Amino acid sequence: MNDSAGSENAAKLDELRNRIDEIDAEIQSLISARARCAQEIGAAKGLSETVDFYRPEREARVLRAVVERNKGPLRDEEMVRVFRELMSACLAQEEPLKIGFLGPEGTFTQSAVLKHFGHSIRALPLPTIEEVFHEVEAGVADFGIVPVENSSEGTVNSTLDMFLTSPLKICGEVELRICQHLMGKMSEIGQIKRVCSHPQSLAQCRAWLAQSLPGIETIPVGSNAEAARRARDEDGTAAIAGDAAADVYGLGILFANIEDHADNTTRFLVIGRDLFPPSGDDKTSLLLSASGTEGPGVLHDLLDPLSKYGINMTRIESRPSRRRKWDYVFFVDIEGHASQDGVREALADVEQQANLFRVLGAYPKAVL
Repeated sequence: MNDSAGSENAAKLDELRNRIDEIDAEIQSLISARARCAQEIGAAKGLSETVDFYRPEREARVLRAVVERNKGPLRDEEMVRVFRELMSACLAQEEPLKIGFLGPEGTFTQSAVLKHFGHSIRALPLPTIEEVFHEVEAGVADFGIVPVENSSEGTVNSTLDMFLTSPLKICGEVELRICQHLMGKMSEIGQIKRVCSHPQSLAQCRAWLAQSLPGIETIPVGSNAEAARRARDEDGTAAIAGDAAADVYGLGILFANIEDHADNTTRFLVIGRDLFPPSGDDKTSLLLSASGTEGPGVLHDLLDPLSKYGINMTRIESRPSRRRKWDYVFFVDIEGHASQDGVREALADVEQQANLFRVLGAYPKAVL
């Protein structure tokens, strides 16, 4: 390259960098304007607590609009993350939301918290799913996030069972792609004597473990973060966990993405104390039991109004009712918001057929 061409390239780079600086200043000015608008909305409504500002249906509409507008070069996921953090920061101007989650730090549930609420929150790690429910019920946490199902290992029953007695509502859902890594302090695979992880993570990596670490002891523990802590503190112990746990506990990743299914995804529920209006693309979750406990067609009759009104059922799970032996309740997810025309009428008919009928939540579908 001659001196003339080099000078032209340098001048072009300087021009582009100056333009980026100008754009950055414009972006910063617009961010500040947005934050002031958020403050004014709170003042106009007379709101005093951050939890009163939070509108999941509004956030879902904003993020869907981000995806619709996006023409690249950034991927939809990147643009959504930028706007999620912007909304999180604007919401936290007075005081951050307090979000309870199944801890300790470094769990996939913590990753789901940050994906859904952004980083401008106060995350409260709790030892059990039951504690997450209790802290939200007591008002110590504004919302909670708990796992409910995994695409390869199925339902988290302890979450469903809490809804049998808890008054809390489902306010949202989060879908998180689960990447499982083998991590530890050792430098080679031959130094591994045991592998710790949550039982679901061990199950999600069953085939890889059998092929790559045959004969090595696997130890189920309460959380992936607990597994990572043991891997940090114990010689010969490796853990299966995610990126967050490796960062928190200072572990090296020995093998990445060892889950048996490439699309391994966990769905989490956002739980709170109130129901929210429709966002335009919603789900409704129900807790039901039939008025009769025996005889053919009981469940069919209970759910027939959904078919009558053209309501799509996306999921059904049965769990013991805990009222008497061999008595079951059903957790049902349907498309649409409980207050929508058609859905509202269908649910009124279902309620007439049911012995137990509760709307557990009507909430926006996960955005990406």
